[in-house]
Amino acid sequence: MSEYESSNETTERKWYQAIGPGIITACVVIGPGSILTSNKIGSLQGFDMIWVVVVACIFMMFFMSMGARVGVIAKSSPADLIRNHLGSGGKGLAILVGLCVFFISTAFQFGNNLGVQSAFNVYMDKSITMYLVIGFNALSISFLFAFKDFYKALEKVMMVFVGLMLLCFAVNLIFAKPDPVDMAQGFLPLNAKFDFETLGLIGTTFVVAAAYFQAYLARQKGWSPKELKNGLVDARVGSIIMATLTIMLMATAASVLKGFDLKNVEDVAKGLAPAFGEKGKLLFCIGLFSAAYSSFLVNSMIAGFILSDGLNLGASSRDMAPKILTTIVLLTGMTVALFVVYMGIDPVPAVVFAQAVTVIGNPLLAGTLLWFTNNKKIMGDQTNGPVTNAVGGIGLLILLAMAYQTAVIKIPEKLKSMKAETQVEVVEELPVTNDETPVLESED
Repeated sequence: MSEYESSNETTERKWYQAIGPGIITACVVIGPGSILTSNKIGSLQGFDMIWVVVVACIFMMFFMSMGARVGVIAKSSPADLIRNHLGSGGKGLAILVGLCVFFISTAFQFGNNLGVQSAFNVYMDKSITMYLVIGFNALSISFLFAFKDFYKALEKVMMVFVGLMLLCFAVNLIFAKPDPVDMAQGFLPLNAKFDFETLGLIGTTFVVAAAYFQAYLARQKGWSPKELKNGLVDARVGSIIMATLTIMLMATAASVLKGFDLKNVEDVAKGLAPAFGEKGKLLFCIGLFSAAYSSFLVNSMIAGFILSDGLNLGASSRDMAPKILTTIVLLTGMTVALFVVYMGIDPVPAVVFAQAVTVIGNPLLAGTLLWFTNNKKIMGDQTNGPVTNAVGGIGLLILLAMAYQTAVIKIPEKLKSMKAETQVEVVEELPVTNDETPVLESED
């Protein structure tokens, strides 16, 4: 048994007893960002983009399956595999992978904090919600250190959150009463277009860092090679849950939020109130909290564990280094979020930084997974088949296209926006004449 493998039972279990890592992965994928994106797409384009969600979840399922196979079959952690099989360059690559994941997760962690804050902000004063954010971070840190091997506890908690999300979003979908014919047509690419908007929707569900982390979760779950088939079922279940939640959100928005200008998740909650009443709004906020807080914890773990492994400091839930690095992510995300809420500023620099790292990080992680699962020295007779390689190759091309979109379009737009805001602030600070026209002071 690997040093970072959980001490779970290695006897063969029923398939439903093997479920767990896929549920945890679903929790990190369905966060505040994906909830807002799903509702935005639904409100603007109706049911037309449901097929894109299905495609994204198929890619996610294949990459999660690859991650699970690496975790079950390989005898070392992912970073150890890189170091052991790539010679002198392996150490540097392992560190690069860890740093990419760490910075991406840390930069976006404030969004999960804001999601938790937004779930309560609909009903409470802002100052109270800020203390709640601090409290939930403290609870997460306590959770990390309270259990010597906390995987089992984590799995149970995430199952509760997934259950709450499914229940809350399903009830709201029933209230929304979507047209079944229109919804069914959304599964077919009748109005198919593959543009940057489509890539953006794929990106909210096809989260390659979460698929990569599946290798760590599979080891901690304690799957034996005999249970590999059940592990692949787990990846499918997790992918189906992601697709189901995303489609429910999109269909609800398509039915009752058509034409709404949704700038944040609070707008979604407020938009549901006229259609469903306070109960519908409350259900959405419960689902939002479940999504934000579950993603909140698992996202920080992905960063902490993969970087710790990359630095060769350990990758087990029993090791101290992953917990310390996870805590750093939690505290950084909390600090940025509280600053954003208190100062009322737009956290554009953090978003730009995270997007810049994804240009390298996402294709690198996908390529590494494909390399692992095609290497016979690592996988033995469990290497990828032609179908998996075909889907994986297309997935890698999509990630490269998303990286191009980010580097060429998203980041320049954000930088341009930041520059414009800075110029406005400078003009506002200039002295003015009686007719309120800004003028520059003479140096004389």
